[in-house]
Amino acid sequence: MREALLAAGRGLVLAVSGLGVSMALFILSVLSIAFVPLGIGLITTPYVLELVRRHADWRRLKAATWSDVRIPVPYRPLPADLRPGLAGRVERTTLMLKDPATWRDLGWLMADMSVGFTLSVLAAALMVYPVEGLVLAAGLWRVFRDDAYWYGFVPVSSQGTAFAALALGVVLFHVGLWASRPLLRLNFSLAKAVLAPVPREELARRIDRLTETRHEAVDTAASELRRIERDLHDGAQARLVAMGMDLGTIEALIEKDPARAKEMLAATRQSSAEALTELRDLVRGIHPPVLAERGLGDAVRALALRLPVETEVTVDLAGRPEAPVESAAYFAVSETLVNAVKHAHADRIWIDLHHSGSMLRVSVTDDGRGGARIGGGSGLTGIERRLGTFDGVLAVSSPEGGPTMVTMEIPCALS
Repeated sequence: MREALLAAGRGLVLAVSGLGVSMALFILSVLSIAFVPLGIGLITTPYVLELVRRHADWRRLKAATWSDVRIPVPYRPLPADLRPGLAGRVERTTLMLKDPATWRDLGWLMADMSVGFTLSVLAAALMVYPVEGLVLAAGLWRVFRDDAYWYGFVPVSSQGTAFAALALGVVLFHVGLWASRPLLRLNFSLAKAVLAPVPREELARRIDRLTETRHEAVDTAASELRRIERDLHDGAQARLVAMGMDLGTIEALIEKDPARAKEMLAATRQSSAEALTELRDLVRGIHPPVLAERGLGDAVRALALRLPVETEVTVDLAGRPEAPVESAAYFAVSETLVNAVKHAHADRIWIDLHHSGSMLRVSVTDDGRGGARIGGGSGLTGIERRLGTFDGVLAVSSPEGGPTMVTMEIPCALS
């Protein structure tokens, strides 16, 4: 029952959004585009279409979190070097109007304020309307004693007909228990049918994405090799060279000054232990032993144990992903946790790992100060690139003041 009541409340939110926000944005969009030839639309259209995209993205987020319906984001990226002034506005407006996703957004606004509104109202009404039947049976029917009040198809004018209205309300309530969630999901499925790109566009987008992530993967691998080389050169290699020189000195002193040679042997043994520790840390940075031996779930639990804040980890994995996917997910979680502790100043963190529908899903939620954004050279950009190598996606919800929820998805199968 709780899930059905929650679906009814969400349906009410979507109904208000569909009739109010979607209708207003559709009217503004049509007027703004119509005024483009007059020049006014060149100023207003980019702002209006940006609002439309934010509204559509909000619906995509709710579709994923409320009904597990995934709607792709197919907008073409705008060039970063748009010209300033009027020429830049003309170029921006032209590019946005040439994007097929813009026209799908407008089509969705029409569908959302008509069919989507109807589905949302039904999801809410089937759970709310029966309350009126209960109130009528409790005595409210006496207000309408002189003029029959229609509850559905039941004219209520006496206590008997009020009980008949109550019976109808009970039936509607049970229908709502069964239908509210499917109606909510149907609303999101309608949005997906209109907003999602056609297969040809989706294929072109995936090719562009794979080409981009391939270059990023090559750059990342080269950067990682340089880091390993630098760490070896500045750390373990320098210690080993120093140990070799010390051993040469010890060899010369072992007969002349055995006490001094003994002291240098102790120092050399300490240096060898430190070099071994550095090598282990380096190997752990490449591929943690706990990840190779115990899998992603236990490796993330080990990460959580080392954090200075209270962390709750939930794992539901029936097997193990492929090693490259497992490694990418591990380091993505590690970087996210570092951000939560270092930048968000969180006091508590929740980590959830599960696999469903051929998709590994990881969410990291913290109660920090929020305001996290992808881009601008942040660590989240690196995480997005790491996941993109495997056709994965990253979503961030982080309002000012928190909480922050980072969701990662990587398509994969479990062994």
